[in-house]
Amino acid sequence: MERNINKSMKRVLKVRRRELIMGTKIALITGASRGIGAAIALRLASEGWHLVLNCIHSEEKILELKTYIELHYCTSCISFIGDMGDYDTVAALFEQIKLQYGTLDMVVNNAGISYMGLLSDMSIRDWEQIMSVNLTSIYNTSKQAIPMMLSGKSGKIVNISSVWGNVGASCEVAYSTTKGGMNAFTKALAKELAPSNIQVNAIACGVIDTDMNNSLSAEDKDELMEEIPTGRLGTPEEVADLVYQLATGPGYLTGQIITLDGGWL
Repeated sequence: MERNINKSMKRVLKVRRRELIMGTKIALITGASRGIGAAIALRLASEGWHLVLNCIHSEEKILELKTYIELHYCTSCISFIGDMGDYDTVAALFEQIKLQYGTLDMVVNNAGISYMGLLSDMSIRDWEQIMSVNLTSIYNTSKQAIPMMLSGKSGKIVNISSVWGNVGASCEVAYSTTKGGMNAFTKALAKELAPSNIQVNAIACGVIDTDMNNSLSAEDKDELMEEIPTGRLGTPEEVADLVYQLATGPGYLTGQIITLDGGWL
């Protein structure tokens, strides 16, 4: 008797979950615990998107963000702690997405780390780590997401890149390499998926006011702002607004590296 009641409850919950997500978009955001990733999560949540939030270390921050979103917006979240550079970890995440939502409309590849220093001083371990976090991760998430998007004959992949992927930066050779690779990945995959109504674009960010740039001194920031025509750093919210525009933009917009740098480069 108790077993039958439990089965009935599970069926009811499953139906309710399907009703909840029906007609609503679902997005995966990597590196979502703070900065640009958190701003994107809040922007999409404000538009009613259901979210899958990932980070690798900041479990407390990601849970705080999940709780805030579920309290303030009529939406739901999954939080997942794991390294998106590890294929098996990403596969486990997507199994969870399938169980919870059954589909996925957008992937925002935002997870990333930087490295400042001469290439001649960089260890092979540091090189492999930045390649894994910044570049291998977008292979892993895209590889898992594409079959789900193909089944729905639509989807968006948005890669958070950098202006250094366009022009390169001294003392940031590894970082520039990963972002240049991300840009090439974006253009190539967009051509591959265009016939299936899946759009792939990247945002090449300039200097955005996030923790990643906290290593810059106040003097360095002032000098940068003098170089930037708009006279200021960008905000995570501006990146988030552009992500939302790409999420809801025309299907003919694909394969683009959109520079968001205040006219800097």
